[in-house]
Amino acid sequence: MRSLLVTGGAGFIGANFVRLWARERPADRITVLDALTYAGNRANLANVKAELVVGDIRDEALVDQLLASREVDTIVHFAAESHVDRSISGPDAFVETNVVGTHALLKAARRAWLGDGARRPHRFHHISTDEVYGTLGPEDPPFTETTPYAPNSPYSASKAASDHLVRAYHHTFGLETTTSNCSNNYGPFQFPEKLIPLFLLNALEGRPLPIYGDGMQVRDWLHVEDHCRGIMAVIDRGRPGETYNIGGGAELPNLVVIDTLCRAIDDAFAADPSLTRRFPDAPAARGLPTASLKTFVADRPGHDRRYAIDCSKARDELGYAPRHDFASGFAQTVAWYLANEPWWRAIRDGSYRAAA
Repeated sequence: MRSLLVTGGAGFIGANFVRLWARERPADRITVLDALTYAGNRANLANVKAELVVGDIRDEALVDQLLASREVDTIVHFAAESHVDRSISGPDAFVETNVVGTHALLKAARRAWLGDGARRPHRFHHISTDEVYGTLGPEDPPFTETTPYAPNSPYSASKAASDHLVRAYHHTFGLETTTSNCSNNYGPFQFPEKLIPLFLLNALEGRPLPIYGDGMQVRDWLHVEDHCRGIMAVIDRGRPGETYNIGGGAELPNLVVIDTLCRAIDDAFAADPSLTRRFPDAPAARGLPTASLKTFVADRPGHDRRYAIDCSKARDELGYAPRHDFASGFAQTVAWYLANEPWWRAIRDGSYRAAA
């Protein structure tokens, strides 16, 4: 039986992880530590067997208390500022949360598990991103775990710094750490500032779909449940001190994803007349193509052109393989947002913050 402390567990990927772990390992104890900033949402953990503690990962006294009182043996560290656009307009928060916050957790973990000359069984798993590796050219091979770091945004630079701290605490102090670097996630509960939920909800409300540059930036798309299963595999079977890349095997230009989304919405309205009543502002409600909302805007500064993940190490060592291809995972995602309007309406109108 494990006792987990999941930081950022009320956010998108963290909540999906908590839900999956609680469903498949109900005997384990899960404590979620989340500051409930704008992207954290109590509703993401509704009806899940997990304790939510509202607090900041930089609060070392709180973390010390949780590690001791819950007899935590596994930290799963999701908590992070993660939106590149926000890191450009306000990088300070990214350094505070992603660098200072990660260091505070590492110090607390070292005290709890390696203090007083003792060595208690433990694992500190750190979730990172493929963005730390920088950008790829059209013909470059995918990122591997040995690709040199070359972050190009304040967000990716802050994640790179946190990765290095985790590595250092393993090599210097013997803390049993693992790190996973993932590609672009999509799926249920994603905060609608990221491409797929933002464009989906904009389309339902008849708002523009703003496409950076020419829209041909390439990303590897990873269904969030596949990512969470990959994290579980790293925690269970990953070697301490190692890094594992987790990808979805779906390398697509943003414009292809957007066009797929537009067609999916048009098809959904054609198949379900009730959507016209629910979303009268959508072009599809008036028989117009959703693609008519596409609007090309100036590219953002430092926008990486291509990411691609080689996850053969995770496959060979851990048995990881994504269960969702993009077509099926994307269809499930669209269906989830259409079926969970109250969840995203509360975010759009800000009422979800009342419960923070």
